[in-house]
Amino acid sequence: MTKKTLILLGFIALKFFLQFWLLGAEYELQRDEYLHLELDDHLAWGYLSVPPFTAWTSYLIQLLGNSIFWIKFFPALYGALTIFVVWKAIAELKGNLFALILGASCVLFSALLRLNMLYQPNSFDVLCWTTLYFVLIKYINSENSKWLFIGAVVFALGFLNKYNIAFLLMGLVPALLLSKHRNLFLKPHLYWAIILGFVLIAPNILWQYQNNFPVIHHMEELAQTQLVNVNRGDFLKAQLLFFLGGFFVIFAGLYALLFYKPYRSYRFFFYALGFTIITFLYFRAKDYYAIGLYPIYIAFGAVFLENILAEGWKKYLRPVAIAIPILLFIPIYNVAFPNKSPEYIVQHPEKYRKLGMLRWEDGKEHLLPQDFADMLGWKELAQKVDSVYASLPNKTQTIIICDNYGQAGAINFYTTQNTKAVSFNADYVNWIDLSKKYENLIRVKEKDEDDSELEKTAPYFQKAMRAASVTNEYAREFGTSIDVFIDAKFDIRERIQKEIAAAKNYR
Repeated sequence: MTKKTLILLGFIALKFFLQFWLLGAEYELQRDEYLHLELDDHLAWGYLSVPPFTAWTSYLIQLLGNSIFWIKFFPALYGALTIFVVWKAIAELKGNLFALILGASCVLFSALLRLNMLYQPNSFDVLCWTTLYFVLIKYINSENSKWLFIGAVVFALGFLNKYNIAFLLMGLVPALLLSKHRNLFLKPHLYWAIILGFVLIAPNILWQYQNNFPVIHHMEELAQTQLVNVNRGDFLKAQLLFFLGGFFVIFAGLYALLFYKPYRSYRFFFYALGFTIITFLYFRAKDYYAIGLYPIYIAFGAVFLENILAEGWKKYLRPVAIAIPILLFIPIYNVAFPNKSPEYIVQHPEKYRKLGMLRWEDGKEHLLPQDFADMLGWKELAQKVDSVYASLPNKTQTIIICDNYGQAGAINFYTTQNTKAVSFNADYVNWIDLSKKYENLIRVKEKDEDDSELEKTAPYFQKAMRAASVTNEYAREFGTSIDVFIDAKFDIRERIQKEIAAAKNYR
């Protein structure tokens, strides 16, 4: 085994160690993770929330035991593979050991450590962006058409994971058209590759068509409720922070793409970044959507810096360059990860506030960063619902309806009872079983100013009461109530069906 391979394996081992070590024991799974894990019971070519790739991974996690280890393993794996692809890109650009170590360090000690902590489509999305750019480099160097077909497969997997990869094409196509590589669009192999990619994603497109394109409704809702709060200036600031320790390497790569003669064939990558960022800004995209852009530019920058720091006194700057991403990671370590208790964060809010981490998607400031608050209170909720369910008569004729997918997913993940919670939110609206009659209802309701839900639903049952609520003040679900309705006066399925129809019409 070569020295380079041993060092690469060391980076990958460190990556896995950090992903598990940076997560504090007091934090649970994040709200989205519960929904994504639930998809394995409902395998399909599409969902209201995500494309199908996440469901396939969830099914594999279930086969492996559905433990926290495996839930966290896969995003860590995708992050490790991103390091590997950048390593291979540096080698393809004729980089040697210094460039390889510098590039791997910049990717390792970055925002990817936080992104790869959560079981969400984002980790695989970044891997696909990086791999697709790498495949393009391989094609330019070899002009072997096989790389076009490999690129089509990578794009298809990325598309089946997260539609965000479409932004890559929006930036890349005009950049290629403005470059000397525009003749690529005259080559028949490109269009055969496009056909291959379309065949691979066609089942998901068909699913979207059959379900009235929920992705469009999802994007409209996202634009109205979250993207409207996106500040374009904050978006640009965040881009500097994602790879803070590697920013000088990215900048070096961009400079080299414009002025370094050996990179002349890759100059369109410079314009591709600009076009992609402009597209993100136009659509008011969330800042982390753009993370997949940068790893490949770290590869360009690392090789360029290796060449200009090769002789004389400049070679003594090499250890400094490698130390920068590690040293700048230290202050980030103290704020960017859920490795401090909620009490500590509440008592030391300023450093979190300065980085905008206390500002949620609603545009308001809160006690904890949103992701951290989304990782608390779920076990408490599930245990209290379990306790209420166990105390009911006719338990098997009880339906548990939640306000949001996080509540339903967490209850189903932690429950010790033979039951499943549902919701009129996200994909759960399609999973409600109306084949049997329900006598009891457990209603999990987000915090509100009054007991309107209790008063509105009580007349349909012989008995109604508020049984419990989430008491963890740091949780986003703080104040979520558990209302119990016993012995329905008539069949409530008709009302549930109306709620389902209303939820679907809203979308």
